Amino acid sequence: MTQPAPSAQHNGPDKGALTGPSDAPPQKPGGGMPALGLRLDVRILSLLGVLAALILVGGITEPDAFLDTGNLQLILTQASVIGVVTVGMTFVIISGGIDLSVGAMVALASVWATTLATQEYGFAGIAFTAVVVGLAAGLVNGVLIAYGGMVPFIATLAMLASARGLALQITDGKTQIVTVDSVLDLGLPDSYILGIPPLVIMFAVVTVVGWLILNRTTFGRRTVAVGGNAEAARLAGIDVRRQRLYLYLLSGLCCGIAAFMLIVLAGSGQNTNGNLYELDAIAAAIIGGTLLSGGRGTIVGSVLGVLIFTTITNIFALNNLQSDVQQIAKGAIIVAAVLVQRRTMRGRET
Repeated sequence: MTQPAPSAQHNGPDKGALTGPSDAPPQKPGGGMPALGLRLDVRILSLLGVLAALILVGGITEPDAFLDTGNLQLILTQASVIGVVTVGMTFVIISGGIDLSVGAMVALASVWATTLATQEYGFAGIAFTAVVVGLAAGLVNGVLIAYGGMVPFIATLAMLASARGLALQITDGKTQIVTVDSVLDLGLPDSYILGIPPLVIMFAVVTVVGWLILNRTTFGRRTVAVGGNAEAARLAGIDVRRQRLYLYLLSGLCCGIAAFMLIVLAGSGQNTNGNLYELDAIAAAIIGGTLLSGGRGTIVGSVLGVLIFTTITNIFALNNLQSDVQQIAKGAIIVAAVLVQRRTMRGRET
């Protein structure tokens, strides 16, 4: 009974999950708190610097169009949908997993929530269906991975194909127009609160809740512990399989919320919705400081990553640059972020 203690101690978060909130945040065990906090601050400040530089570039190249209030609202609104997906993805990656099916789950939830039968139930029916479908798809992923023993890459890849196929079958390749006024009204300027679109407020709420869960709850500490060392987490008393199930449920929930937001934004449901969301979410989490190997990540960093990518896309569009140039730029940013991560990890090991 005395053997598990050293393993739990080695991975700070595991011990925190057992002893409760009296321990310091799991990312900062022992005397490493100031150094890790400094690295975190530098990373966030660096991302803020990149975002500020992009805003400056946009203001210089297209001052009238980029700095227009409507355009800034558009950037935040577009970032909101993929941002909610990224919050769920961040939790999954921190735990050492991956979810390639988020875009397909968004598509499936959006088309299921916009069928004629669903729209008969109005606003509540559409919102409820989108969330439930997202949760159901996340549950399938979680069961296959946590209890079926499947590799996350394979399980979520299978869900990607299945969800896309089911979405295509439901729509028969057609766009499903939303006719519920209360849903469409959320996307109109009249519904803005102090100039802030409702979708942006939803994104802010999801971000705050995600930050609180990751940094202020036992669930967050267990997530970091599982990603840092799953075996040590198990020896410390954490039900690793159940934790992984909950994490994929959380990812599915975020996809359901994002699907509803996309329905409001587009006013329709299509089987092509959420295309490449999985790549954008993973990329945003990576440049935000989340390790693909698991065990470390921040919600704030991921959100800044989303804003950076959305701002880049907007600047390129305003300057009439082709989409292939946008993809090349995103790829270069991802490579640079991974190289910085590797250098940081080597510095920590030495």
